[in-house]
Amino acid sequence: MRVTRVDHINIAGPLDLLDRCVAFYTEVLGLTVGARPSFRSRGYWLYAGDVPIVHLTETSAAAASTGALNHVAFACEGAETVLDELRARGIEFTVSRVE
Repeated sequence: MRVTRVDHINIAGPLDLLDRCVAFYTEVLGLTVGARPSFRSRGYWLYAGDVPIVHLTETSAAAASTGALNHVAFACEGAETVLDELRARGIEFTVSRVE
């Protein structure tokens, strides 16, 4: 597998925190709020041009107690080889596909 780029970052937290994040990223950095798939949680996708690079996801304050950075997603080539490696090492993982 070869990582080709960082696809997006996901910040999770209570809705009031996300609203402050939206204000900062749009007013200070010039990102725009755009389309987001209909997940069960509330949130925002912030775009740089046509690319959604910051995802904001609502979680409870307790769930966010370990920090706001929920995940970083990488765009890759040959991802199946990494999944095979995880399986071989007995590492648990979840694959989520988003339309």
